[in-house]
Amino acid sequence: MLMMMQGMEVGRNLSSRLTETSFRKGRYRLHLGNDGDLRLLTLNPETLLESDIYFAYYASNTKNQNPGTRLVFNESGYMYVLQRNNSRFYIKQDVPVSSKDFYHRAVLHFDGVFAQYYHPKGGDGVWRWVWSQPENICAKGFGTDLAANEVGNLACGFNNICSLGDNQRPRCQCPERFVLSDPSDSYGDCKPDFEMHTCGAKSNQTDVSLYEFVTLEKTNWPSGDYEKYSNYDEERCKASCLNDCFCAAVVFGTICWKKKFPLSYGHRSPTGGGDTFIKVRKLTAGVPNTGRRGKGRDGLIITCSVLLGTSALVNFILLYMNRNKKRMAKKPNQRRYSGAATATDLNLRVFTYRELVVATGDFVEELGRGAFGIVYKGVLKVSGDSEVNVAVKKLDRVAQESEKEFKNEVKVIGQIHHKNLVKLIGFCDEGQSRLIVYELLPNGTLAGFLFRRPRPSWEDRRRIAVEVARGILYLHEECSEQIIHCDIKPQNILLDEYNNPRISDFGLAKLLMINQTHTLTNIRGTKGYVATEWFRNSPITSKVDVYSYGVMLLEIVCCKKAVDLEDNVILVDWAYDCFRQRRLKDLIKEDLEALDNMDLVERYVKIGIWCIQEEPGKRPNMRNVTQMLEGVAQVDDPPNPSPYNTFTCAESMSN
Repeated sequence: MLMMMQGMEVGRNLSSRLTETSFRKGRYRLHLGNDGDLRLLTLNPETLLESDIYFAYYASNTKNQNPGTRLVFNESGYMYVLQRNNSRFYIKQDVPVSSKDFYHRAVLHFDGVFAQYYHPKGGDGVWRWVWSQPENICAKGFGTDLAANEVGNLACGFNNICSLGDNQRPRCQCPERFVLSDPSDSYGDCKPDFEMHTCGAKSNQTDVSLYEFVTLEKTNWPSGDYEKYSNYDEERCKASCLNDCFCAAVVFGTICWKKKFPLSYGHRSPTGGGDTFIKVRKLTAGVPNTGRRGKGRDGLIITCSVLLGTSALVNFILLYMNRNKKRMAKKPNQRRYSGAATATDLNLRVFTYRELVVATGDFVEELGRGAFGIVYKGVLKVSGDSEVNVAVKKLDRVAQESEKEFKNEVKVIGQIHHKNLVKLIGFCDEGQSRLIVYELLPNGTLAGFLFRRPRPSWEDRRRIAVEVARGILYLHEECSEQIIHCDIKPQNILLDEYNNPRISDFGLAKLLMINQTHTLTNIRGTKGYVATEWFRNSPITSKVDVYSYGVMLLEIVCCKKAVDLEDNVILVDWAYDCFRQRRLKDLIKEDLEALDNMDLVERYVKIGIWCIQEEPGKRPNMRNVTQMLEGVAQVDDPPNPSPYNTFTCAESMSN
């Protein structure tokens, strides 16, 4: 919050809160950049890291020859960017009330709206709204902002509709036949309450008798269209969607626009822009509703299946946790390590919360954060004066889902051992506190390794790609119980002192009994690496990890992020079109080592494209992927992974 007479220097931020009730830092920033431009920014909602910026949704454009030097909120209630030549760029030209009788303040709200308010001096009145930036946050990001495909809306999630409320603040609402993925987050993603259609291998047609349309008047979804028809009437437009298995919705005004799931940038406006018709399964179609009515029954079936299938080893671990916790509560000083010299030699332990407070210095140094917890650096004494660095993951929401995540991590990581998987040292399960202790690898994450200058060597990247694939293959096929990671991405690949990769963060993993083929669960993973079946309420298989690995493989080849907003491109679309146009060298410009290995570059790009096919049945499994990477299996030319999306390779990324 800014009050009158306060300002902001170059390089500083004003942060939003996380939610209406949480004062933790949220995903929006008001930032005066080193170039003098004042911007409103949105961060990656999965990481909330200051370096992980999605895009700017407002800019003062006070840069170039006459850059801004300071943001000023003066005694008269006016806010402006002071420029180098002492000229002023006013955020808003007019302030309707004077500062003589009123206080003024400016707030960056949790929903991304930056607003100014006034309050009578010496009175009991309320704070009244003056102006907001942006004026219509629901409409920001339309057009050329490719981040739309990654964040759903600026203010609202995928399949969620944004409309303006009081004081130009956004309101989000799921369409009919859709429900919130997280009922506590009305600004998040919405998912269908019915089982969606999938496209068969032989036909792209839908059984039209099973589906109907929900009508959303004066609602537009500007992103994600793959076909348009200028000579269709409304009925023909709807019929074309009804018969197309790829089609999730059509927007009809003067033109018929066909859309695929997930729908992004939904925006309801009184001025129109067309009506949306979303294709939904008929309630009488003979398939049980997967939302409100079937939720409890399905949850009971899944819960019973997991309980009945739990191994004796898992039961032993839980029994040990319970007994050991009671025993150590009585004799805390008897807790000792088994005499091991290094972290990798330690037995799986139960820590007290106090031990981990001491180890982390009261949780001072943050290494990263995810959907359920924050990871801190810690130091443990092992024997004598020897110490070992560890990563301590602290779950910050003691709710049913985070509790399930905690138990899942303990069960899973405690059982598996592979050179390309991070090792678990121990855990804390004390009262409301649940923490997990991992080995800490010295060379950071694969993301930090890839997206740097100078770029890492081609040989290191090739080796890392193969070893990560072997680690995922172990999880899928070589454990006693199949493990789906659900969040494969460079930030979850850690590197040891020799840059050997190890897969971390099994907090989103789901255990499958070996004879099961799929499981239904809530949307998981990180946007940009998430397979399309998550948004279709379709069966989730190990192919979701294959999809995420394919995105990451293309990042490894190109040393570019999946969504690179500086270069204004989505990597998976760009990579396929460069392959289709036989211009693969555009992917690795100035990478001399990779240019000398074009046969391998082409092989890896083709493998990546096979992995990111929209239809799970077209993706290879991880054994096939590993064989293709190692050169023991042939790699055919892949089809277009998303047949209706195109990007011109000539519009290549700058280096």
